[in-house]
Amino acid sequence: MQFFRADEQSVSNDTEKPIVKKEMKAKNLVTAAAVSAALSLSVTALAKEEKHEEQTINSSDVPAAVQQAAQAEAKGGSIVRWEKEGANYEAVIQKNGKQIGVEMNANGKVLSKHDEAKEHKKEGSY
Repeated sequence: MQFFRADEQSVSNDTEKPIVKKEMKAKNLVTAAAVSAALSLSVTALAKEEKHEEQTINSSDVPAAVQQAAQAEAKGGSIVRWEKEGANYEAVIQKNGKQIGVEMNANGKVLSKHDEAKEHKKEGSY
């Protein structure tokens, strides 16, 4: 028969529980950190991919409002190609010896303009 002092048993039980709780908390923190890191990396990778997904399309696939806005921007020049970037459209306009990209939303609102030659030099396409 073994005899335990009352204070020995309570000390051993009290010291075991916090250790188990600390180990579980540490495991949960490590798991949460790993999941957070994986999610942030995948979101960053997706954002980088979406920025450069340009798809050449036919003018027949471009809404009339976008075509009209592009024609107004192209006065004195010509539209050499159409691109679709996500939900937006881009008209590449040849004007005064330069190619200008004009990005528009589906309603024909001009969102931005840029020099196509500079864009392709950055990407290493040309």
